[in-house]
Amino acid sequence: MTSVTGAAVTKTEPGMFCLVLHSHLPWLANHGRWPVGEEWLYQSWAATYLPVTAVLRRLAAEGRTRLLTLGITPVLAAQLDDPHCLDGMHHWLGNWQIRAHEAAGMSSTSQRELGAREHRASAAALEDFETRWRHGGSAVLRELIGAETIELLGGPLAHPFQPLLDERMRAFSLTEGLADARARWNHTPSGIWAPECGFTPGMEAGYAAAGVSHFMVDGPALRGDTSAGRPVWDSDVVAFGRDLEVSYRVWSPKTGYPGHAAYRDFHTYDHDTGLKPARVTGRTVPSEKKAPYDPALAAAAIDKHVDDFVETVRRRLRSESERVGRDALVVAAFDTELFGHWWFEGPQWLEKVLRALPEAGIEVGTLADARARGYVGEPVELQDSSWGSGKDWRVWAGDQVQDLVQLNAEVVQTALDTIDKSRDSNPEHPELRNRVHDQMLRETLMTVSSDWAFMVSKDSAAGYARDRAHKHAHALREIADAVASGRDDVARRLADGWNAADGLFPALDARRLPGPLTETAAFAGSV
Repeated sequence: MTSVTGAAVTKTEPGMFCLVLHSHLPWLANHGRWPVGEEWLYQSWAATYLPVTAVLRRLAAEGRTRLLTLGITPVLAAQLDDPHCLDGMHHWLGNWQIRAHEAAGMSSTSQRELGAREHRASAAALEDFETRWRHGGSAVLRELIGAETIELLGGPLAHPFQPLLDERMRAFSLTEGLADARARWNHTPSGIWAPECGFTPGMEAGYAAAGVSHFMVDGPALRGDTSAGRPVWDSDVVAFGRDLEVSYRVWSPKTGYPGHAAYRDFHTYDHDTGLKPARVTGRTVPSEKKAPYDPALAAAAIDKHVDDFVETVRRRLRSESERVGRDALVVAAFDTELFGHWWFEGPQWLEKVLRALPEAGIEVGTLADARARGYVGEPVELQDSSWGSGKDWRVWAGDQVQDLVQLNAEVVQTALDTIDKSRDSNPEHPELRNRVHDQMLRETLMTVSSDWAFMVSKDSAAGYARDRAHKHAHALREIADAVASGRDDVARRLADGWNAADGLFPALDARRLPGPLTETAAFAGSV
């Protein structure tokens, strides 16, 4: 039975449906504003994080629990709590309202209507932000965790592509990421969203040592059989696979819902105000010929796509359950930013779907629920995989990003060698907190963020991405050089300066970096 607005709704369909959302942006604070930089954060915050959490609060107030599995990466969580970002967001929302006023005062009817809609939206966003978010996002998310509205997925610090990362740094990044979640939410996630769903054999042992019980992979990694979670190799760690048939129903470049003619067009701007006035109209229609946005048309499309998705899930549950001879699991997974930022109507669709699925007799739960209720099959010998192009590593290790692959390897080795030598110089003394070592590891992890290779491979602000990787690499190198040459005062000054520039992950502690000869033991004892 599922509680829906106080009424009991009977499960009539086989199996279980899980919705998984992955929330992530690279560290953007103080690294440019437009066209790439903090604007990306503030747009996503206003269009996705505010409305999606509001949807979840409304559903929680009706007594609904375990609605979805929500991944929040440590680097995004840090920005949602960062004082600079909070001030910047408040200013951004105020500027949005000013732009709405400007549109409302223009001569054309369509611009006035646009201005009125945007004024209402910006006023609601400001009230929500000032009431709930002004002192950070952790309290907002903690409320949802405490109410069991969501299952929280964690992840490693700074979102590295783990299969290409040195095992010691991989272990450190993961355990620090879980510790960061504990510090923010008084909750250590048992599941994670592996960055880019990247996997290579052996990672399951690291997950088990860190206390991770389950993680996400893409459907092809499980050879397309996503009807149950699968223990990985000889571990008890379970991999859940994204069902592509259901997921692509929503987010497909050719046929996904957001491309419907009635929905608001992401790419078309009113250049006087920076607002978005048009609907998609047609996939090949140029921006200057797109029709004005009509909320009534969009609302009708939302209802149509809610019905279509519920029916898609129903058919998939039935067909997969019949195929495997038992109740099947269906997992749909998306970037959270799809809902609102990329697809304006996404939060409205999400709220209606989360109501409609149980009302249609479909059991909805989290990944932890699926594991607890026995949606786990036979072990799988999981191979190298990701959810990127080709479902392999080409996006993060292909020819076009070999310079970044080499840069990452060099930076990681420099950091490890420098810290190891510094530790070896004082073997008789207890290791004290070393802020220089801490900053070296911060800069290293920022360098190896998977976002930079992704942006280069997809030719999306590739110059910005390379600049960011090299900037953090430069910071690491100059601190490490000062340490190696015995200029301790210079190393401290440099570390303090680079830390002031970004100021993230203050609890990161280099003493928890596994030693070169005791990786497994150090890893297991560091959580």
